[in-house]
Amino acid sequence: MTPADFIAAIAPAAQAAMRETKVPASVTIAQAALESGWGAHAPGHNLFGIKADASWIAPVTTKKTHEVVNGKTIIIEAKFRAYPDWLGSIEDHARFLVENPRYASAFEHCDDGEDFAWAIARAGYATDPDYASKLISIIRAHTLLALDTAGN
Repeated sequence: MTPADFIAAIAPAAQAAMRETKVPASVTIAQAALESGWGAHAPGHNLFGIKADASWIAPVTTKKTHEVVNGKTIIIEAKFRAYPDWLGSIEDHARFLVENPRYASAFEHCDDGEDFAWAIARAGYATDPDYASKLISIIRAHTLLALDTAGN
């Protein structure tokens, strides 16, 4: 699947989630692209790499993943949330951000996808210290900010 095909496939769901939760569609799509390799690596339809903690009472999938710990990249095996389809993953991702107090400050930046990306990265969304820069690179390369206004 090409990046353009992937964007076309998930943009409507990302924009619907944005209308409901204020999570910018540009960020949803950039995160999905980065976390899943443009949909190629999404076991259990998990586009965002959201792990399954003890509170998750739904299907899971187990896979090896890279984490940055004390500045060093390591491989661990972890349980991840699983969904029946990509739409379920997108809806859960938006709820995850809205309901987690860790990301509350990000919602001060709903009108700017790039600032929102920086805010969730600062709040610890991923262990990669370059996470926000990578998201913004995808947002810019694929003009995803246009989807934030087109979806309203």
